[in-house]
Amino acid sequence: MQPDHEPENTNMTMNPRIPMLIVALLFTLQACSSQREGTTLWQPTTGISPEDAYKLGKIKNKPYVIGNRLYVPMIFEQVYAYEEIGIASWYGKETLELHNNQPTAYGEIFDPELPSAAHKYLPLPMVVKVTNLDNNSSIVVRVNDRGPFIDGRVIDLSAEAAKQLGFYEKGTARVKIESIYR
Repeated sequence: MQPDHEPENTNMTMNPRIPMLIVALLFTLQACSSQREGTTLWQPTTGISPEDAYKLGKIKNKPYVIGNRLYVPMIFEQVYAYEEIGIASWYGKETLELHNNQPTAYGEIFDPELPSAAHKYLPLPMVVKVTNLDNNSSIVVRVNDRGPFIDGRVIDLSAEAAKQLGFYEKGTARVKIESIYR
């Protein structure tokens, strides 16, 4: 008995450009999904992640004294519920020069051209979302330094972070700081 139709050709060849197009499409979709409108995401440049620092016992959260005042940073577990509204300021090359290029409190090199932050109470290193409440722009930054040690200010951002949040010229802004570990 013969089949009523011809057998299909199973030796189909794929256009060699199709796999490259699929890869390009996947990269494009990944890039779209990794950023919300108005939020600049922190991308690790150097240093250990907060999670790895915690696992390896390298979180810096011991009490310290600045100007005869004792500061007691929170423990890593407290970061999950952390949220604060207050005044942000920024620091840049002049601070770097004033302190003779010394490393941050976590021992990293401070680069005012990269988004980063200083905080009095967060364990180091940490990653937080900072939102400028005047224009609703946000950025996710690595906290790797201590400060600001001026009453009424809750966070010091690098010059680049202040530019991205839109308050570089003004000098300060009312911000909301949120843990990204929720």
